Amino acid sequence: MFEKDVEELKALGADITTAEIKQQPELWEDTYQIYTDNKQAIEELLASARAMGEGRLSVVFTGAGTSDYVGDTVAPYLRRVGDTDVYDFKPIATTDIVSAPLDFLRADDPTLLVSFARSGNSPESLAAVEVARKVVKNIKFLNITCAPEGRLAVESADDPNALTLLIPRANDKGFAMTGSYSCMELLSILIFDTASDEQKLSWVKQAAEMGRAVVARESEVADFLAGDFNRVTYLGSGAFVGLAQEAQLKILELAHGLVATSWDSCMGYRHGPKSFVDDKTLVFVFMNNDPYTRQYDLDILNEIAGDEIAQKTIAVQQDIAPAFAGESFTFAGGEALPEGYLALPFVMVAQTVSLLNSVRVGNTPDTPSPTGTVNRVVKGVTIHPFEG
Repeated sequence: MFEKDVEELKALGADITTAEIKQQPELWEDTYQIYTDNKQAIEELLASARAMGEGRLSVVFTGAGTSDYVGDTVAPYLRRVGDTDVYDFKPIATTDIVSAPLDFLRADDPTLLVSFARSGNSPESLAAVEVARKVVKNIKFLNITCAPEGRLAVESADDPNALTLLIPRANDKGFAMTGSYSCMELLSILIFDTASDEQKLSWVKQAAEMGRAVVARESEVADFLAGDFNRVTYLGSGAFVGLAQEAQLKILELAHGLVATSWDSCMGYRHGPKSFVDDKTLVFVFMNNDPYTRQYDLDILNEIAGDEIAQKTIAVQQDIAPAFAGESFTFAGGEALPEGYLALPFVMVAQTVSLLNSVRVGNTPDTPSPTGTVNRVVKGVTIHPFEG
């Protein structure tokens, strides 16, 4: 797909999504520049948020669908590398905040609501801000979005308690979020990771090179899909549980449900969900680089492969010992990347799987919902009044 010309891709209904997956390494380097360009404003917002009260500041990462999975990916990583003496990192979906706010927000917890949104036009994105404002006594807002003209960005422009960071080149025009997911994930960890900016830049550059390797090695990804399969599961540990959820959604979205999907943690999969696996299932496992956690990833890979219950059991990994000896997409060379940065090239592998699979089942990746009942920006949502 990455080698086809525009006309060939248009005939497949895939020119937009293919280009948006392919351009991500360049966008990650752009995102680092966005971070440095806005660093003073970011630091001022964080300082004012910390001053709202004593104790740790509740940092709530929120979004819906893929934007929710951004928070599910970054929060575990930041609980390891962020300043947890100062910040309490929590992923809470906008759909949960809007539908049951008192189950998820505490009035007396000083809170920074970090909203992830591709367009900023989803009803829940806007409603979550307003509901949180009514529930929480001391609150500030950090909006990480890709659409300058979106309502989230526009309506927050004059709010002294809000900062909006824009990643406009990541405003995916295709149905599925690709660059918007990875760029919003990256920008949020750049803000809260306590590593030096020099170290962060080094990790971003390495992730970008690994992303370019995914494009160059598309044929290897295609080989994973060569058999007759109708199920895909993604597994991971730590931050990669959120990544696994995002990866399975890409399969589900781009194939319009024609391929069944599941996701779980590597250890959690044994507790019932493993029943999903049969001889027409591809199992992908995102391998964590933490030596302790990696043992559990290897255990589930070896178990499923040894059981011979799946059509294929595939590791997505860096070439770091101990590595999975079976079928894999392995990145050779370079430093062992931390989870937050390794998620970037890993998700490109998953996006490429989803793109190729969509074409394989005869769907059109750019417009995968033939009935139009599932939309790029959700429709039909009623936001009911909340009085607090």
